Amino acid sequence: MTQGKVSVTNKSNNGSDAQPMASAPPSYEEATTGESPCYSGDYPKDSERLTEFSWDDQNIRRIFIRKVYTILMLQLSVTLAFVAVFTFCEPVKYYIQTNPGWYWASYAVFFVTYLTLSCCRGPRRQFPWNLILLIIFTLSLSYMTGMLSSYYNTKSVIICLGITASVCLVITIFSFQTKIDITSYQGVLLVFCTVLFICGLFLAVILPFGYVPWLHTVYAALGAILFCMFLAFDTQMLMGKKQYTISPEEYIFATLSIYLDIVYIFSFFLQLFGTPERQ
Repeated sequence: MTQGKVSVTNKSNNGSDAQPMASAPPSYEEATTGESPCYSGDYPKDSERLTEFSWDDQNIRRIFIRKVYTILMLQLSVTLAFVAVFTFCEPVKYYIQTNPGWYWASYAVFFVTYLTLSCCRGPRRQFPWNLILLIIFTLSLSYMTGMLSSYYNTKSVIICLGITASVCLVITIFSFQTKIDITSYQGVLLVFCTVLFICGLFLAVILPFGYVPWLHTVYAALGAILFCMFLAFDTQMLMGKKQYTISPEEYIFATLSIYLDIVYIFSFFLQLFGTPERQ
């Protein structure tokens, strides 16, 4: 009889029917080498079911990317609206410049919500609190960005918006198309962060004694380069299939990171190329 089937034709010596005998289950070697039908691929639907909900599935990754960029576009629309109102509407511009307390209040809200969304997995993944916190974060950062823009010439603000949009688009396309794994260059980002931090501290110490234009330009240029690199890094984290990837469950954190990169790029470009109104 063939192994794996039940023997029903064997007879005993006295002519009586023997009891049906089942063969032994497949050994580990047989199971893992594909000789057992449970592992041999005879049931393709079972293997599809096992991989259907994997986070590496391309369909899930595409849905994740689409969700992140949809939320990101809404955030950038809100920020652009704040910048437009604070730049073009003179009464609003005068009010926010004469009441800096609102800026510090929005900075406190921004800092608390950023730490909550970045460090606490529970609020970041729990609906609807994650969206509520993200909305508060977006409004606070939009207010800060709008107030910064109000101190610059309207024409220079529009130019910096165009430069930011162009640069971010180029970096995003490059990150999607290149074979270079930018996520593996964490050491370079750490060095740039350290240099920018030291430059910022030095600038804060020197500023009370006098404004140094070239030092401020160097600081703004380093900041713009650093956050352009962060944008490429976070974009490839979003894509997957790199050394470091982000889980599709973390769509709030992914959106937060890319949105923050774009806003900081605009802020540094504004400091680098913008013309203050007083000039």
